[in-house]
Amino acid sequence: MSDENFLTTEEVLDYLQVNLRTVYRLIKAGKIPAVRVGRQWRFRKRDIDAWLESSRPASGGLMLPDDDLIGDTGNGSGTGGERPRILVVDNEQAVRDLLAKTLTMADYDVDAADDGPSAIEKMRAVNYDLLITDLKMPGMDGLSVIREARKLAADLRVIIITGYSTEASAIEAINLGVSGYLTKPFRLPRILAAAARALGEPVPTADGA
Repeated sequence: MSDENFLTTEEVLDYLQVNLRTVYRLIKAGKIPAVRVGRQWRFRKRDIDAWLESSRPASGGLMLPDDDLIGDTGNGSGTGGERPRILVVDNEQAVRDLLAKTLTMADYDVDAADDGPSAIEKMRAVNYDLLITDLKMPGMDGLSVIREARKLAADLRVIIITGYSTEASAIEAINLGVSGYLTKPFRLPRILAAAARALGEPVPTADGA
């Protein structure tokens, strides 16, 4: 295997000028073959070029996968072309904005709240597919947010993000049925992978995740 003939996940993102979730969808649809190398994926450049050539309409441009054609994974996170809806809750604006921007660029429909009460208010108005919440927040903490969220939607998927981890909080998080438990500092590819896993989507491991 010659490295110069293969692209990493990050190189494919740059080469195609698409986001990570679109690459996931292309792999799932069988549009671009991917080779598993350890915990990472490699893409043969000639396969990418062949797909680009076959997908380019006469008018030019790139035909990206259609949600209606590829379909969802049967996890109830939307039908047809609907994008999964995610609520991010964190009292730190920098973290909150970074998560929201990253998930939005990955083609998710994202809302954000800076505290627990605001998050609960949003969940009363909107049906979310995934809740990503900080664990330690002033006033209403993340575990309290999860408990209230469960009263509104018992099957809501949840990912906890936290700057500290204790055995007690980890046990309670497991008892509450969270889908992910990530500690800060975290790499953004890990958040994308955790979100995809929680939503039942394919999870190719991006390099550096």
